[in-house]
Amino acid sequence: MSRFARAETPLTSLVTSSRLLLAIAGAASLAACAQSPVGRQRADLGATSRQAAIERPHRVAALHPHPVSRARAPDEAADAKPALHGVASFYSDTETASGEKFDKDEMTAAHPTLPFGTRLRVTDVSSGRFVTVRVNDRGPFVRGRVVDVSPSAAEALGMLDKGVTNVRLDVVQ
Repeated sequence: MSRFARAETPLTSLVTSSRLLLAIAGAASLAACAQSPVGRQRADLGATSRQAAIERPHRVAALHPHPVSRARAPDEAADAKPALHGVASFYSDTETASGEKFDKDEMTAAHPTLPFGTRLRVTDVSSGRFVTVRVNDRGPFVRGRVVDVSPSAAEALGMLDKGVTNVRLDVVQ
């Protein structure tokens, strides 16, 4: 045996095989990362359409993770939706997304996703005042807001001076 040759012991054999396993595991991890769709998902986020932006406010649950459930009357449908909570504001516009002419004296509202014609009960949670409005427009386009009401509805809710208020939304019809 030459003076540079080593005898392989069980310990050096174990260390060598451990290093080899670590190298294989590291290579497999890198290969998995290279095939991850995360990069493609991030690229897709930049190309969202206006329609997708309109549908995002369903994240109201982030503001109130536990929707308030209300007591149901015996004749009420079993598929009634729970109330949503969030911030309401009021708006004035000349055109609506439904094609109707905007009338500040009507009890109307803008909601991001509910069908046009849906009736909503909007209740100011601090005062208890409520008003029933008809959805005829899209909006609001401000993060955290769940509904825009017409100026006459805002006056009925007593929010003209404040501009915004915390509300509960219940679908009436």
